[in-house]
Amino acid sequence: MKKLILLLLCFAMSFSVQSCENKVDSIKILSNKKTPSPLFLINENFSLAFLIDSLQVKQHNISIHIDKSDFVLSVMDIDKVIKQYSVVLGTNPIDDKRIQGDRCTPEGTFHIVSKYPHKNWRKFIWIDYPNEESKRKFKEAKSKGEIPKDAKIGGEVGIHGTPEGGDYLIDNKVNWTWGCISLNRKDVDEIYPYIKKSTEIIIEK
Repeated sequence: MKKLILLLLCFAMSFSVQSCENKVDSIKILSNKKTPSPLFLINENFSLAFLIDSLQVKQHNISIHIDKSDFVLSVMDIDKVIKQYSVVLGTNPIDDKRIQGDRCTPEGTFHIVSKYPHKNWRKFIWIDYPNEESKRKFKEAKSKGEIPKDAKIGGEVGIHGTPEGGDYLIDNKVNWTWGCISLNRKDVDEIYPYIKKSTEIIIEK
């Protein structure tokens, strides 16, 4: 039986998917900005701990890929998907983050600054936006006059849960944050132990 489960898991994994300026009081105002639903999520009915143990995944091979177009967070073992989760984004879920307050989720390759329990959003996994690539894009946009000269780049972007009783925001596909990536509370608890300072976070359309 265990061999059959592992075979099914390996088969599923072969389908590879390519400022927390959050304010809880913005939820009701912006609750009409919804995401489409993913068609399916790989291994959603298995716990991440079980998958990592059964598939003998090495910690240093784990990375996080966030697909903004599909609103999916994938926990990866090098180039294979271990498990996927539904996420929502900033209230402008389409554009790359450029300035503070634009409510966009940044795109690029990031790393972890810190992680900690959060009184409002269950857990907070802080990524290093703005990194050097973010700063380069920001300076280039300023030099072209695409953003105001006095604009600030923003910061404190991360991956986190929802307010107490707020998992309906994920279930109903509501983009409610000011640029962060939000999962439901159970899911952020599940990925939290496997996020280390060395974990790579890739966010793309």
